[in-house]
Amino acid sequence: MAWGRDEERRENAEEGEEEIDETDYKAQKDAIIFAIDVSKSMADPPPAGDAKKAGDSAIAAALKCAYQIMQQRIIAQPKDMMGILLFGTKKSKFRDENNGRSAYPHCYVFIDLDVPSAEDVMTLKSLVEEGEDPDDVLTPTDETVAMSNVLFCANQIFTTNAPNFGSRRLFIITDNDDPQAGDKQARSAAAVRAKDLYDLGVVIELFPISHEEKRFDLSKFYDDIVYSDPAGDSSSPEEIKTSRSGDGLTLLNSLISNINSKQTPKRSYFSNLPFDIAPGLRISIKGYHILHRQVPARTCYVWLGGEKAELAVGETTKLDSDARTVEKSEIKKAYKFGGEFVYFNPEELKGLKSFGETGLRIIGFKPRTLLPNWASVKKSTFIYPSEDDYVGSTRVFSALWQKLLKDQKMALAWFISRSNANPILVAVLPSRSPDDHESATSFLPAGLWLYPLPFADDIRNVDLNSTTRCSNELIDHMRVIVQNLQLPKAVYNPTKYPNPALQWHYRILQTLALEEEIPEHPEDATLPRYKAINKRVGGYLVDWDKGVDAEAKKLADSRAIKREAEDGDDDRPKKRAKPANSTTSSKKAPGSSMNNAQLKLAAEQDTLKKMTVAELKDVMASKGLSISGKKADLVERLEQWLEENA
Repeated sequence: MAWGRDEERRENAEEGEEEIDETDYKAQKDAIIFAIDVSKSMADPPPAGDAKKAGDSAIAAALKCAYQIMQQRIIAQPKDMMGILLFGTKKSKFRDENNGRSAYPHCYVFIDLDVPSAEDVMTLKSLVEEGEDPDDVLTPTDETVAMSNVLFCANQIFTTNAPNFGSRRLFIITDNDDPQAGDKQARSAAAVRAKDLYDLGVVIELFPISHEEKRFDLSKFYDDIVYSDPAGDSSSPEEIKTSRSGDGLTLLNSLISNINSKQTPKRSYFSNLPFDIAPGLRISIKGYHILHRQVPARTCYVWLGGEKAELAVGETTKLDSDARTVEKSEIKKAYKFGGEFVYFNPEELKGLKSFGETGLRIIGFKPRTLLPNWASVKKSTFIYPSEDDYVGSTRVFSALWQKLLKDQKMALAWFISRSNANPILVAVLPSRSPDDHESATSFLPAGLWLYPLPFADDIRNVDLNSTTRCSNELIDHMRVIVQNLQLPKAVYNPTKYPNPALQWHYRILQTLALEEEIPEHPEDATLPRYKAINKRVGGYLVDWDKGVDAEAKKLADSRAIKREAEDGDDDRPKKRAKPANSTTSSKKAPGSSMNNAQLKLAAEQDTLKKMTVAELKDVMASKGLSISGKKADLVERLEQWLEENA
């Protein structure tokens, strides 16, 4: 979720519309420090080959990686903190220190831990892309660097800048597998400092770089520094991926891929929700929205009236018709009923929105074949077991999943996701394991999906027999075209296709903030590959287009002949014209036939609600009223107009 959505949730929570867990809210923030080794081996360029790749040393690749990750985080998680700590440098710097002497020798805080600003990104960009290093911060030292100082420096930064963050991580990028060179005392001191970081809740992630002539050996030093935390989600040292030096571009892509694989898990849509499978059998689950429409999120207002753009602080004031300031105590909420306003206090309004405790409760089981394909009205929610409230939830959840999958059944359930949320009926559907060849979601783990079911008002009666169908030959011809355009293994992964409009919006923001040149065209991965399509089915499409034209011409000719035959048949009795005021048998919309008296009678008999939305819009358009809004809004607006004018 974007942070703009969370700010909106916080505002709604203040008004009593939605509750929010502050612990869950803080846990989404992430604080990351890139600790990059600046030693001679990291500074040496790779073996000469391609002239462009030869200039990319391991330090350059690490800094470019940090630069790209920082750009991504500014857009995806604008509240996250990031910092860059260089160690093994000849110079030392830890914030503003007296006499230029640092308490942490050979440690250089290049960017302090904070929400990245445009100046920080531009400084890093000038270092990694333009090679500007006026302060010689990348000059390596000839002395041995005490890793205990590096870890303690990171500890101090986390403690002072991000004390309450739910996720704090230290990314170490180095090619030196034994920085203490066998010094047991220094190694023991570093292990103590690493343990202090873990006790503080900081997770250390190692991104080692191996050279062709030397393989990175974790057992020499980092086995005591990086270990699996039982309370966290960090990987064990045996699962750490190693990036190989020698090709600057390959090394950069490998580092970015490895770091992105350590992304903080997304915050769940709901957590520890009670799941009642049967009376007396309850487990806890977490829910996730796998697919969510992304929109540009506004996190603040910017004032452009001065010489320099500044953040604007907004204030909201409610005024009445006489431009008098209305106090919050004077505002009342009401519903209109029968021409009168019914007032409610906040407690009564909260009670109107309450439909019981949140949770998921199974009310029965049905064969999965009874669920039609057209029953999809909203996006489904992916649920997974949680052991936080009920120990053994995973075993019970797995048994239910296996039973539904084996018997091809679905569970019908009553579902209230959050406080003040409307209850809905859902079908609990199992998904197959990713390694199953029949799985349609190979990029997701096996689990259960909450499939919202439509109510009676959501279903429309569409007469498919009244539509004109093409011939079976054209259908068979199109089947061949579709088969030739199938994706590999018929699996669609939406994560590979970013929203082009949203990415273009973020690209323009980045361009304005970093004072870059505005690109001419956006990158759109959703555009069809016209050359590949033409190569595969170009000839089939031409033949199919000719077939459609031929059938369309044949259908038009047959209708013209039928119309001429009807016009020439004088003995055929003519249809009797229906009266203009008929409202029961006429197929015309009521808006073109009902007068004000009939509309007022319908309002008194409370039959306006039985009219369709199209009929209501036709009525209101004929009266010059606005036709925007839902059906209830249209009915209320029409009733109010009838009270004032009819």
